[in-house]
Amino acid sequence: MTVTLDAVRAAAQQCAGRIVRTPCRRSEALSALTGAEVWLKFENQQHTASFKGRGALVKLLSLDAGQRKRGVIAMSAGNHAQGVAYHAQRMGVPATIVMPVSTPFNKVQQTRKLGARVVLHGQQLAESEMKVHELVAAEDLVLVHPYDDEAVIAGQGTVALEMLEDAPDIDCLVVPVGGGGLLAGISVATHGLRPDIELFGVQTRAFPSMHALLAGVPAECGTTTIAEGIAVRNAGRITSAILRKHVRGILLVDEADIENAISLLISVEKTVVEGAGAAGLAALLAEPQRFRGRKVGTVLCGGNIDTRLLGIVLQRQLVREERLVTLRFEITDLPGTLGRIAGLIGEAGGNIIDVTHHRLFLDVSAKAADLDFTIETRDAAHTAQVEETLRAAGLKPRRLSASGA
Repeated sequence: MTVTLDAVRAAAQQCAGRIVRTPCRRSEALSALTGAEVWLKFENQQHTASFKGRGALVKLLSLDAGQRKRGVIAMSAGNHAQGVAYHAQRMGVPATIVMPVSTPFNKVQQTRKLGARVVLHGQQLAESEMKVHELVAAEDLVLVHPYDDEAVIAGQGTVALEMLEDAPDIDCLVVPVGGGGLLAGISVATHGLRPDIELFGVQTRAFPSMHALLAGVPAECGTTTIAEGIAVRNAGRITSAILRKHVRGILLVDEADIENAISLLISVEKTVVEGAGAAGLAALLAEPQRFRGRKVGTVLCGGNIDTRLLGIVLQRQLVREERLVTLRFEITDLPGTLGRIAGLIGEAGGNIIDVTHHRLFLDVSAKAADLDFTIETRDAAHTAQVEETLRAAGLKPRRLSASGA
């Protein structure tokens, strides 16, 4: 099989009625913010909250009766796992998923709920892949690769067919990329219909494997990223060959860019995405000059983010926007001081989240104390107003940095 536009169209027919036909909508707020006309493809609304079910379904449908009886195996940081498990369960195919031990608990739990046997092995996907090959040999299982498989690539390409139906005037697509299955499928489908559309991939700087492969340089990967869905050390052989023909470039974004995009999508679009799902928007925000004035589509490719992590991301964004700050006061440790400061903050409209006394710091007099107030405000300007109110009352607040220094 060769990945062609006809192969993607055939995959779309196979997927009809079995996957969600997710919306692709123009975002007024993000368009105004970036200066581009931004179209969002909401793949976080799939059955398993990720596009991965498309390619998994097409691959499973390509197996013969004997292969289905033997059972399938996949390595995944979560979304491919759930896609394979979901469709395997519906088709009565036994599924084994090998996941890194660092995979967020919610993704592990959901995969097990979908009936798959989960094996936790290795810190990174590359180590999980080694375990997969051991189990394939030992148990005669059929590998469903997360990206380097032509049936999987064709299934992922169905995303582009839907996007171009809903937004036929798009002139640029910005797509998250890990191993490259989604971007490869989208590239084939898009350029089969519209060769003029410019395509970009997006990776986190912590895992620039595809960027490095296409540039012909060694990949220097980190150990952790908020975008674990695209934290792939070994980019695909099939996918990279496709991307060399179709993609303008792979853009790299920082962790802070991705966190900002996650928060923005919740506040503006009222939609929850994981780190990988926010990477496309992160690139638009990080390089607005590249996309200004263009009609740009991006894929919110997944929404499986751990709720605890999501809470941390949202609070960190409040800190970046100076809507959540900690003010430190060195005070004489006398009754009523805390109440006076709290009253001034309240009168200025600040909402006190936390108060901490520090009496044991050795750089403070034994008759004094450091008093930390963590407060919430409307915005950075309001924070400055609160600080000015405190100074006008004779106090000397010192704003702590995000590191606490």
